[in-house]
Amino acid sequence: QVQLVESGGGLVQPGGTLRLSCAASGFTGFTFSTYAMSWHRQAPGNQRELVAVISAGYSANYADSVKGRFTISRDNNKNTVYLQMNTLKPEDTAVYYCHANLLSYAYWGQGTQVTVSS
Repeated sequence: QVQLVESGGGLVQPGGTLRLSCAASGFTGFTFSTYAMSWHRQAPGNQRELVAVISAGYSANYADSVKGRFTISRDNNKNTVYLQMNTLKPEDTAVYYCHANLLSYAYWGQGTQVTVSS
């Protein structure tokens, strides 16, 4: 059973930084390194949206709202994906979810709360 466990969320002031981590485990057959990994977020009253995605080949893409501020990365030796978030804004406040996808296989983490407020 694949498990994704997010950590690193919290309360931060506008302009601050946070680094989210997503530790993955339980892969059988296909390894972590073959999965596309992504971060999504959902604010109250809003739909869940894609924030950033990194492919198995380390190609990264970002939502326009976070380009230049957020960086997604992965460490296949640690089965972990990261989201470095800089220059945080109040509108970045949301629950952030980790997602793994390969072919018809898709898994979600339980989410971690990020609150940007003074």
